Amino acid sequence: MNYTIRIATESDFSTIHNLNKEFAQFIKTPEKFYISLAQMIEEQEHFKMFVAENDHQEIIGFATTYIAWYSWIGKSLYLDDIYIQGSYRGQGIGSRLMDEVFKLAKNENCKKIRWQVSKWNTNAIEFYKKKGAKIDDVEINCDVIL
Repeated sequence: MNYTIRIATESDFSTIHNLNKEFAQFIKTPEKFYISLAQMIEEQEHFKMFVAENDHQEIIGFATTYIAWYSWIGKSLYLDDIYIQGSYRGQGIGSRLMDEVFKLAKNENCKKIRWQVSKWNTNAIEFYKKKGAKIDDVEINCDVIL
């Protein structure tokens, strides 16, 4: 089966929103899923998404990014989420999505790419290590929901 990776458009947001709900379930934090489709549409200038489509032009995965700035290194790309539906994992789709994220970071002259991974998700951790990621356990998330 062939897959296509492309930049998401607003017409993709409904499907991506549903995949985000699925992702929240997968990482065992559905209670943290707040965003509405209307909010995604309203705030779309703040992020860039890539989608993976199968032969039938169905979106089966996505990666969400945004430009960040860190006081120790400068302009960077933050990979907020990357998700592939379960039945499509292990087929190289995540790797292709990550390659597009890396290209975007280079094209934007970013100094680094940062993202998070759940400690229990050993498959993802190994995948990220193969992509060259250095994984540490120094920092802990701090969130305030407004």
